[in-house]
Amino acid sequence: MDVGFRHPVLLCLTLAVLGSVLADLDGPLMGAPGSPVRLSENDPGLKKALRFAEERYNEGSNAMHVRRVSKILSASKQLVKGIRYSIMVELSNTQCKKAARLRTCDFYPEEHNLKTEVCVFEVWDIPWESKSTLLKQKCQPAVDPKPVETNKVEFLPLSTKPVKTKKVEFLPLSTKPVESVDSVELLGQFKEFMVRYNRTYSSQEEADRRLRVFHENLKTAEKLQSLDQGTAEYGVTKFSDLTEEEFRTLYLNPLLSQQNLQQSMKPAAMPRGPAPPSWDWREHGAVSPVKNQGMCGSCWAFSVTGNIEGQWFAKTGKLVSLSEQELVDCDTVDQACGGGLPSNAYEAIEKLGGLETETDYSYTGKKQSCDFTTDKVIAYINSSVELSKDENEIAAWLAENGPVSVALNAFAMQFYRKGVSHPLKIFCNPWMIDHAVLLVGYGERQGKPFWAIKNSWGEDYGEQGYYYLYRGSRLCGINKMCSSAIVN
Repeated sequence: MDVGFRHPVLLCLTLAVLGSVLADLDGPLMGAPGSPVRLSENDPGLKKALRFAEERYNEGSNAMHVRRVSKILSASKQLVKGIRYSIMVELSNTQCKKAARLRTCDFYPEEHNLKTEVCVFEVWDIPWESKSTLLKQKCQPAVDPKPVETNKVEFLPLSTKPVKTKKVEFLPLSTKPVESVDSVELLGQFKEFMVRYNRTYSSQEEADRRLRVFHENLKTAEKLQSLDQGTAEYGVTKFSDLTEEEFRTLYLNPLLSQQNLQQSMKPAAMPRGPAPPSWDWREHGAVSPVKNQGMCGSCWAFSVTGNIEGQWFAKTGKLVSLSEQELVDCDTVDQACGGGLPSNAYEAIEKLGGLETETDYSYTGKKQSCDFTTDKVIAYINSSVELSKDENEIAAWLAENGPVSVALNAFAMQFYRKGVSHPLKIFCNPWMIDHAVLLVGYGERQGKPFWAIKNSWGEDYGEQGYYYLYRGSRLCGINKMCSSAIVN
């Protein structure tokens, strides 16, 4: 993958580039043992994957009625340490209410009651371990495409070939027409992005592909912006030339959503009193500067060390920046840059005997041989606990004890710039947790209650490295994996 920063070439970004930037976006980025194979509707593995996707969709939906697959539009599978299914379907309302739990659910006979959506699911199935994971879920209302008169060069929806035309522009499956992006304006934005984030690409072909990805990401950010219920601003970020698949592979942690991998933890003691109206551990000296995990799925290590830094400060009054690289190298249960779980990391730290400082065991962003030295341990833990899933109790525990390790669905975070983020649930499915972060405080802005979240993507992300998420509706699964180390 050439996201790169090597062998720069002079980019001749002209209007002619737009004719060559369109290639298939949804194909898997990483090389796989087998190529994608198209499936028939009767494939047993496909049926199993669809049942799993339907179940997860309905668990995460606020709709009153159960929704089922009414039509399979396309389906393929690929061997990737198991089987990855890529499925596009139509989902429609049944007459069964969720609370009824009926075995047979018929669709509505009236078309206007079906409220059909087109959904793309990716399901990773490992049959020999009897586990499945929903890697991707994207849905939008199904509306037939209609031609619109325009004089601008426009793009066909995903998975079609590029067409230049002076007359016809095709709409994607949505209720509103696509807003044409002026070619010169798009190129200007892309050039500005390249300069700001020091981007160079290995070939003209790669630059063309990145321009197309950039354009698609602009449209995604615009959709998030138009539907956000908070005060957030979405737009160009340092991840704007990465596909969703690349972003997930390089920066996120799919292991977090695999509930069968989670270790049981002792429950945390209930807080002694209610949560104060607001609290911020940055104001009390318990939070180290924002760090950068780089192109490595080690967010789990940063979340845990941030928590332990806070716990150590609460017990000793000293803030020490602790080593994430020690966990990447020496935690033999987790998968280093391939992801990990906070519960495993706490256990690894206990077995190792503690953590070295960031200075003594510096971060490299890749797995190396373990170089841990007991003599250099500066902080240790005695145990770890799991917090309540009630947000009021989480806030009270945080204010009383220190920053909390948490995890969430990070889809909207790729395009977040500032403000209180409140994406629709369809963009932030709480069952698809894929990023570990540190909860350092909470409060309210312009009438919007928020969680203050320390991220690990550098200070040039979001608000000086922080993400602010709407608080009080279990948004993005923020309440599902709250934990902390205990220092006696």
